[in-house]
Amino acid sequence: MDPLSDVLALLKPRNYLSAGLEAGGDWSIQFPDQQAAIKCGAVVSGQCWLSVEGVADAVRLDTGDCFLLPRGRPFRLASDMDLPAVDARAIFSPARTGGVTSHNGGGDFLLVSSRFALSGDHAGILLRMLPPIVHIRSDADHSALRWPVERMMQELRERQPGGFLIVEHLAHMILIEALRLHMAEGLRGGVGWLFALADKQIGAAIGAMHDNPAHGWTLQALAERAGMSRSTFALKFKATVGASPMDYLTRWRMLLAGDRLASSSDPVSAIALSLGYESESAFSTAFKRVMGCSPRQHGRGRAPASAPHGEEIIRLAEPVAG
Repeated sequence: MDPLSDVLALLKPRNYLSAGLEAGGDWSIQFPDQQAAIKCGAVVSGQCWLSVEGVADAVRLDTGDCFLLPRGRPFRLASDMDLPAVDARAIFSPARTGGVTSHNGGGDFLLVSSRFALSGDHAGILLRMLPPIVHIRSDADHSALRWPVERMMQELRERQPGGFLIVEHLAHMILIEALRLHMAEGLRGGVGWLFALADKQIGAAIGAMHDNPAHGWTLQALAERAGMSRSTFALKFKATVGASPMDYLTRWRMLLAGDRLASSSDPVSAIALSLGYESESAFSTAFKRVMGCSPRQHGRGRAPASAPHGEEIIRLAEPVAG
């Protein structure tokens, strides 16, 4: 797999609701806290304003625009931000399972949206790379995003056998396409592993580490994969990713190890060997330094409780001590 697919596979995003909203006339809807879920939406027709709690300025959404709200904060959608907002819970049925909800007669505005929960303890790997609002403007080159949006609206309007599964897969397509487009924005100065994937040289090195995390990678070997000199590669990697190549490699290995410890009965010695550690002791030392607990504690679900909700002990763009 590629690095983005690797990380998403580790986080296991689960779409637990996709639905459509059709609004007409003047309207304003306040949505509650999303319970740490990622909200992904796309405007099929019409325009509206999007305001997120804690963000000073509202964002104008036009036909074809897409947005991600990765922090799960309360937000508001409105035709006019000066209008008093109606609580979304008064419009949408708590027991709804998708479909299209009409508000104020409909006819002027159409939106499809999905909510995703991330599994495991490492959601912050992705979420910290993203601002409170990811706004992807409509563009002639975004046909790959438009197709699943339009197909999802069709599936939500015309319920057919197997429709739930089709909508679920379409929601994942929309999420990944939105992340791809946001990654491309990283070429204009974003820092972090997600943006680094859009850089061909640094992305090649990250891809090599993900393809074979057990390999005894050296700075020189990774620089050769990137087609750069050792010193230039080290400087560019740190500036682009926010961590050194060796720190990134160690962190990715520990994330993979943590996932296997939590989801399998593999012995620590086998996991250590599969990730390039000949010594279980050396692996355990590295694991505790990065993850904040021993491998066996992690496997028993006893990772430190001091990390804030929704954040992981390990960060892919933070130096590893020692």
